[in-house]
Amino acid sequence: MHHLDLQVIERALQWANQGLTIWLCTVLKTFGSSPREPGAMLVANSTGDYWGSLSGGCVEEDFIARLKRGEFDQSVQRVIYGSGDNSTTVRLPCGGSLEVLIEQLSPSADNLIHLEVMHATLLGRQSLTRCISLPEGRKRFNPPTSTEPAVTFDTNRINVRIGPALRLIIAGISSVTSPCALFAQSLGFEVIVCDPNDDARKTFDVPGVEVQAVLPSIFIASGGCHANTAVVALTHDPRIDDLAMMEAVRTEAFYIGVMGSQQTSQQRAARLRRSGGLTEDQIAKIVMPIGLNIGSKTPAEIALAVMADIVRLHRGKAHHEL
Repeated sequence: MHHLDLQVIERALQWANQGLTIWLCTVLKTFGSSPREPGAMLVANSTGDYWGSLSGGCVEEDFIARLKRGEFDQSVQRVIYGSGDNSTTVRLPCGGSLEVLIEQLSPSADNLIHLEVMHATLLGRQSLTRCISLPEGRKRFNPPTSTEPAVTFDTNRINVRIGPALRLIIAGISSVTSPCALFAQSLGFEVIVCDPNDDARKTFDVPGVEVQAVLPSIFIASGGCHANTAVVALTHDPRIDDLAMMEAVRTEAFYIGVMGSQQTSQQRAARLRRSGGLTEDQIAKIVMPIGLNIGSKTPAEIALAVMADIVRLHRGKAHHEL
C-alpha cells in the first residue's frame, strides 16, 4: 500500500469522528493503461472534500460532481470509468479504464471500528484482507492469501488485501538525503530520516518527513522495519552506514542499500564480515553500490538511481528485464 492510502484512511477517520458520512472508493480493476493500481483509495464527504486519488483528476471530478447530485446513495456499488460496457461518459486520457468500488459509510460504531482496524493494519506489520459482501455491503476482515492478487471479486464478494504502507528509512543526512526523501514522498512512501547529529538535522527541511534524532541502527532495531520497508544509508560514514546495515539485514525490509563506490563497497563487506559478524547470505541482501547504474553524479541523480532501484525491486523486476 502507498503512504497516500494511509492518509486516506486517516482522513476518513477524522471525518467519521466528526459525525460525517463518508464515501470510500477503492480501485478494483484496471484495463489497459490507467493511472492507479488495484487497491488504491480515495475518500470523500458530502461537502465535496476528498483525499486520495483514483486517476489523474478526471475521475475524481466526475465522482465529486455526481456525489453532490446524490447519485451514490447505496451502501455499496461498482462504477466503471473509461471504455467498456456500463461505463460512465468519462474517458481517461491514457485510453484505459478502471472499475471502482464505492462504499457509503455512516459514522456508526461498526464503521468506526472497521476504519480503525484498517488504520492499524496500514501502520502495522501484518496484512489483512477486507471482505465486502454484495449487494448489502457487509464487511469483515480475514487473514490474507499472499498468492492472490491485491484485489479479487465476483458477483457476490470483493476481497481487498491491505497491508503496511510503503516506508523508506534513510540512515543519515547528506546532500542526497533531501532529494531522495522528496522522490520517495512523490512515489507514495512514508519517509523517516534518522540522524543523531544536531547540526546535520538543522540542514534538513523536507515537509512531511519524520526526523528521528537517534542512530538509524537503534531505530531499526526497535522495530522500525516491516516487509514494505526500504532502508538506505547515504552518509559515507561507517559509524552510521555500517551499523544500519548490520541491523537492517536482520529485518523483513525488502530493500537494503548503502552508498559508495565498488572499492568502498568491497571494504565495507569485509568490515561487516569481520566486525559485524554478518554471514555471506546477510551481506548478499545489501545492495552496494546502491541504486541503478545510470551514471549518476549529482545528489539528485543519485537519489533518482536509488529510488528507481527500490521501485524496480518492489515491482518484482530483475535487472536483466530493464
